[in-house]
Amino acid sequence: MTGPRPPATHPLWRPFELADLDQVAAVRIVREPSPPVVVVVDPDPAWPAAYDAVERRLREALGERALAVEHVGSTAVPGLPAKPVIDVDLVVADPADEPAWLPDLEAAGFVLRVREPDHEEHRMLRGSDPLRGLVSNVHVFGPEAREPRRHVLFRDHLRSHEPDRRTYGEHKRRIADEHGFTDAMDYNNHKAWLVYDIYERAFAADPAHPHDPHPR
Repeated sequence: MTGPRPPATHPLWRPFELADLDQVAAVRIVREPSPPVVVVVDPDPAWPAAYDAVERRLREALGERALAVEHVGSTAVPGLPAKPVIDVDLVVADPADEPAWLPDLEAAGFVLRVREPDHEEHRMLRGSDPLRGLVSNVHVFGPEAREPRRHVLFRDHLRSHEPDRRTYGEHKRRIADEHGFTDAMDYNNHKAWLVYDIYERAFAADPAHPHDPHPR
C-alpha cells in the first residue's frame, strides 16, 4: 500500500521571502545621491521599440557572446502600468568572467551598478536612451540560471491572464502613490506577496510541470 504522493513543485519555484534592504545596498556598485521617487505610469506603446533599441546595442557590442536577450518586466506586458524602465535579461557564458563581456558593454554606454555573486552571479547594468528619455536595466545571468526563465514565465502569464494583469497593475499604482518609494527594492518588497501569488498561478497553469499549491 502506497502513501500519499509528496507535493509536486515546479522546478522554477522559490519560497516567499522579502529582500534584505541592507544586503541589497551592499551589492550596489553605484549609489545615487538623490534616488528618484518610484513612479508607475500608464502603458506606453513606445516601450517595445525602446527595448528593440537596447537589444540592438547589446548584440552589436557582444555579437555571439550574447547567448540570449529577452524583454522582461512590466514594460514587456502590453496594457500593464509600469515604471518607465526597460528591463532586459542578457545571458552570457559566464557572468563572473567580467573581462569577457563587461568592457564592451561599458564602451556601448552601459554602467555596472550591481554585482551579486550569491544570486546566480547576477550583474545589473544601467543604460540610457537620450532620444526616448528612458533608462534600461540589463540583468546579466549565465546559461544555467533559473531567474531569466522565471522572468519569462511571469511575463508570459501576465500577457495571457487579464485578471492577474489588472490586479498587478492596480496594486503597483496604489503602493507607489501611497508610499513615495525612493528605493526600488523597498517598492518590490511591498508587492512581493502578490508577485509570489501570481507565480503560484503561473506554475499551476504550466502544462510542462505539475505544481501543487505552496502557500506563503
